[in-house]
Amino acid sequence: MILSVLERALALAFGRIGTLLAASWGYILLMAGLNLALSGQLLPGDGFTTVSYMTEPVVAADDGALRLIAGLANILLGFAAATAYMRRILIGAKDFPFSFAPRVLKVMVKLLLLLLLGALMLVPLFALAGIITAVTAGFGIIAFIAAPFIALMLMQKLSLILPAAALEDDLTLRQSWSASAGLGWAMAFAALVVGLLSVVMTLAWTWILGLLKAAFPDPAVALAISAALPLGSVGVSVWLFASLHATCYGLVRERYAERVGLTAGQTEEARTRHDAAQAIARVKSLGRRN
Repeated sequence: MILSVLERALALAFGRIGTLLAASWGYILLMAGLNLALSGQLLPGDGFTTVSYMTEPVVAADDGALRLIAGLANILLGFAAATAYMRRILIGAKDFPFSFAPRVLKVMVKLLLLLLLGALMLVPLFALAGIITAVTAGFGIIAFIAAPFIALMLMQKLSLILPAAALEDDLTLRQSWSASAGLGWAMAFAALVVGLLSVVMTLAWTWILGLLKAAFPDPAVALAISAALPLGSVGVSVWLFASLHATCYGLVRERYAERVGLTAGQTEEARTRHDAAQAIARVKSLGRRN
């Protein structure tokens, strides 16, 4: 199941690039315009010393505040694009190119909630790892390494609220946890690989832009390259993680399984794992009551 989730999420991402562009081209244009305008505003007289205005050393407080606002604006537009992309895949929605509906803010708020919960989960996990280190020495290192992955798995079990919010499905944290029973490790491993792939692709994009900047030392090209870095970085994360969340949502909401390309065998395996995990949970619950 672990490889099935990862394979399906990546296949969905690389097979639906056209869908991403069709659903979110409006937000992409807004991001491009925003970053071009800010690049022009922050361009030093002798040009950028790095690839983008977002990576330049901060020399004034106002510049730092402006970049923070720019980062938040890029993230907001990224969430809007991710929402449109997931809605196009899962329900075939063809929203107006610019649709800043309440669901976009709901997705943002729920992601912030997940990040907060993830940080809170790390506290007892690291504390436990510290205890293990004190008792067993070397094994504590393994516990410290495992702690973030366990927190990631727990977060992924709750992350179904994100595509649900995009579809205006009132899925709660408790329901997400229950619906993902038996799929936690598969979702966590897929999220880990997708996160690493996102980092690698962003670094590769930065390297390519650096080569272009060196090859074409023209002010207009420098502005375009500066704008392209945050645009590409946010775009890669939106594209990969939205595809992963849509895939996981299709696993637990079977009516969307065909939309994300899941086979009957994959959905049946997911259902079997879910039912087995639920049965074990019921047995444990009865045991505690007795």
